[in-house]
Amino acid sequence: MKRSVLVAAALSVAAVASGLVLMTASSVAASSLPTLTLALTKNTITVGGSEVSGAVNIVTTVTGENNDSPGLFLLKPGVTAAEFAAAAQRTVGKGSPFDALDPYGSIVFFGFAAEGHPSSTETWLQPGTYIALENGNGHAVFTVTQSATPALLPVPGAEIDAIDFGFRGASTLHDGELVRFKNDGYLIHMFLFAQIKSAADATKAEALLLEGKGNEAAKKYGTGVAGQFAGPLSHAELQQEVINEPPGDYVIYCAMNAEDGRDHFQLGMFRAITIVR
Repeated sequence: MKRSVLVAAALSVAAVASGLVLMTASSVAASSLPTLTLALTKNTITVGGSEVSGAVNIVTTVTGENNDSPGLFLLKPGVTAAEFAAAAQRTVGKGSPFDALDPYGSIVFFGFAAEGHPSSTETWLQPGTYIALENGNGHAVFTVTQSATPALLPVPGAEIDAIDFGFRGASTLHDGELVRFKNDGYLIHMFLFAQIKSAADATKAEALLLEGKGNEAAKKYGTGVAGQFAGPLSHAELQQEVINEPPGDYVIYCAMNAEDGRDHFQLGMFRAITIVR
């Protein structure tokens, strides 16, 4: 099933497609939830820990490389891993929008971690068959069984939701706060961020995003602090994490590609937010 790893590679490409992203890892926060572990190397991904339905804390570790990006794809009932792999090759592997994968299942998690700096993300797992994907170089198939008493996600301090095509919810986040990022849109979306030098510069950067000039926006107005909060995520999926980005002005945006080839941020999918202590 080597073709299935094309999806993870495509996810990684999408995360840097705008030229505005320098990936950074989130911290591992204490959590009372069951833990699902994803151990990544250059060529493999190993799944361990809790594999039951309900809320879960996903802890990602990376060994033997600077950083890596895991994803979890939930197959629809009756869909095989081989069918998913073939769909990935026909669509995502050739640059088509990720939404072409909807008939085969859902992207329920997409993370990032650097070697020596594990990341921690909370999400909700339904029962079913999953494919864990490791940035184009490895995969693992595992099954999440039904829990008699599913764990519940803790209530976050703030929430930001993606819609088609924009963001809504909190405009001010706090460093050290548990924040939920949810896709309320019907298309697949991601939550990328870049720190901007000032609120006025955020407006100027957004104007360049509308023109598809992500590199220019980063060069003129970015501070170099950038990365991902969550995603890509399918409809109704969510991730939540303790954010640890430095206080300042930020632009969050989605770099998924639309049917006409434009990035979602060219359709106005961005929003200025502030992070405070």
